[in-house]
Amino acid sequence: MSFVDEHGCWNDGQRKAAIEVESLVRKTPLEVIRLSVPDQHGVLRGKTVIASELAGALQNGITFVSSLLLKDTSHRSVVPVFTAGAGLGLREFEGAADILMIPDPLTFKRLPWAPHTGWMLCDLYFADGRPVPFATRQLCRSALNRLNGQGYDYVAGLEVEFHIYMLENPRLAPGDAGQPGPAPEISLLNQGYQLLTEQHYDRFDAIYEILRRDLQALGLPLRSMEVEIGPSQAEFTLRPGLNLDSADAMILLRSAVKQICRRHGYHATFMCRPKLPNACSSGWHLHQSLRRRDGGNNVFVPEGGEMPLSPTGMHYLGGLLANGAASAAFATPTINGYRRYRPYALAPDRVIWGRDNRGAMIRVLGAPGDAASRIENRIGEPAANPYLYLGSQILAGLDGMARQLDPGPSADTPYEAKAELLPRSLGEALAALRDNACFREGFGQAFVDYFIRIKEAEIARFNLEVSEWEQREYFDLF
Repeated sequence: MSFVDEHGCWNDGQRKAAIEVESLVRKTPLEVIRLSVPDQHGVLRGKTVIASELAGALQNGITFVSSLLLKDTSHRSVVPVFTAGAGLGLREFEGAADILMIPDPLTFKRLPWAPHTGWMLCDLYFADGRPVPFATRQLCRSALNRLNGQGYDYVAGLEVEFHIYMLENPRLAPGDAGQPGPAPEISLLNQGYQLLTEQHYDRFDAIYEILRRDLQALGLPLRSMEVEIGPSQAEFTLRPGLNLDSADAMILLRSAVKQICRRHGYHATFMCRPKLPNACSSGWHLHQSLRRRDGGNNVFVPEGGEMPLSPTGMHYLGGLLANGAASAAFATPTINGYRRYRPYALAPDRVIWGRDNRGAMIRVLGAPGDAASRIENRIGEPAANPYLYLGSQILAGLDGMARQLDPGPSADTPYEAKAELLPRSLGEALAALRDNACFREGFGQAFVDYFIRIKEAEIARFNLEVSEWEQREYFDLF
């Protein structure tokens, strides 16, 4: 009996898809299959197998080094993996032992920019068949199972801002190697500050056409490609997806955009605020609503009255606000991302909602009869792990629904409203998360403690660096 069958890793849809994938690979000139896992940071890691080995990988998985789940964004291990319990009290991680990647055949794609290559997302399991508790895709699925069990599907649409530059020097001399190495040298595609200007769009057109062709060939639900306000800043939007589809689409969008751009002499970055002159911050705005599983109708649509959402929608909104500060750790998980939370800057600075107001953390769009009634959370950065961002939203919304939380009145002047300020740093966000009952119960105590430990290691490294600000401030003065 295979590992997948013995431990029930697949549902009926995945079993059927696996047969179809094997047949497709046999009939096409695919030579290799990339098997990828989203790590704790939302970065894809994995192995590439020869196409003839796919059948075995589908049924019994392929090994994956467990210590990859114990690293910060510099790819340094932050716990002593060669000690008892690997510093986490988990014997399965001792000595950087193997865990298993089990492919999800429903995610199979052919990579248009690498036509000999197939691709699949994987889930992580221990050798005894237990899901790995730190695997973020499975954590998101668990949150979705709770929501689905109450009779709802999760609908999410994505607005993703990022930057595309011309790559001038990739910094690949041996002396440039490091952990991490120096950033590449780039030049701009436009000078910025002309939002949605057609002339500036034309300067993006060469790379946009390449991206459009390949992203559509991947089957990603691309809706629009726009020119954002900042120099060399782009925004792509995706059509609403159901349940796990939107998180999977985001992880593939980021990876695909970076790979395609690099092959054509460009550098794409989803870093929130690059340290470049005149650079603008990028956000990831998450549109979300709930749909009844038995009827397909949007349960956020109000029947009447003064509120822009139904009672269910308002309670869901109340949960997002009640857990807003703690959710920042998942929506904005980098030190850099907190450079974005500034007043009067089309970015939120406090935990507040407003009717069709882009200055609020949560922009609510809804009216009686409007089938597109929804919540737009503007808290996120494009570097966020999509499984933790979406999963945390679902858990917070369910918390609000269970406790029938009141979100309070709309803030017409969100930067002047008396409301809780968003965390001003990753450290403040982690402090809010540490005491948050909703996420500890939803994601598990062990995962929250693990996530905080990973992120605190990044903060510790940051605090040891001598910044350019310090050099300018003190080197001549003292």
